[in-house]
Amino acid sequence: MHQWSERRERFRAILSGPACVHPASVFDPVSVRIADDLGFEMGMLAGSIASATVLGAPDIIQLTLTEFADQALRINRAGRLPLLVDADHGYGNALNVMRTVTELETAGVAGLSIEDTELPQPFGSGGKVELVSVEEGAGKMRAALAARRDPNLVIAGRTSAPALTGVADTIERIRAYEAAGVDAVFLVGIKTRDDLDEIAAAVSKPLILGGAGREIMDREYLARRGVRVCLQGHQPFMAAIQAVHDCMKALRDGVPPSQLTGVANDEFVKRVTRQADYARWAKEWLE
Repeated sequence: MHQWSERRERFRAILSGPACVHPASVFDPVSVRIADDLGFEMGMLAGSIASATVLGAPDIIQLTLTEFADQALRINRAGRLPLLVDADHGYGNALNVMRTVTELETAGVAGLSIEDTELPQPFGSGGKVELVSVEEGAGKMRAALAARRDPNLVIAGRTSAPALTGVADTIERIRAYEAAGVDAVFLVGIKTRDDLDEIAAAVSKPLILGGAGREIMDREYLARRGVRVCLQGHQPFMAAIQAVHDCMKALRDGVPPSQLTGVANDEFVKRVTRQADYARWAKEWLE
């Protein structure tokens, strides 16, 4: 538990600091080690990417809480970065949210977001995304905070209201979630500086942004508006599956393995699998 607390303290230092950081989008033990080696301050595990990694399924709430927590634990065991995870709607109602917090806290995450989207999509919705009521959303936030055991674990209230219902509803939801006691506010879908300026003026907690528009993707500007974490999407996973496709296609087309390009060399593989550590342990305890 101590190692998890230290990571949570580092994440809280980011939220209380003056700068806006871009987290590394990680999805497995190797990807988080690469992010750590490259100097990223923190990692982010999205529900959509976890679903794709674990199940090969789209982002439609097919992944279970157990599967998500297991993947988060694998990442945390392998890496050293504070990990923020997207816990979707908490996998159900407020009581399910409590279980979600318990499992993800045990898995070592530094922070998690609970969103107010109505999930999974109900019968007859026609694919339209809806938000739960402000009252239900605030209840979920209170439940999440009640389930937390380590006070350093960050609970972020997340809403897609900027993209779905507008600025006024976004501010109403933020104020309700702040009143519930969340540590940060996670906003999805802000596209313009005017919208962010108006929303930021109404917020007292640190901001986390996802799905932000190009117009506002300036870290100095974001930092002045209280944004401490801004996602850049999840290109590492997309790049990885494209690389696997290209390698397999080349082999299927008859390219000799020795002529493949873009393949990790032995030294790189040894580094990301921490082979030197295992060799040291083997010498110490097996000889």
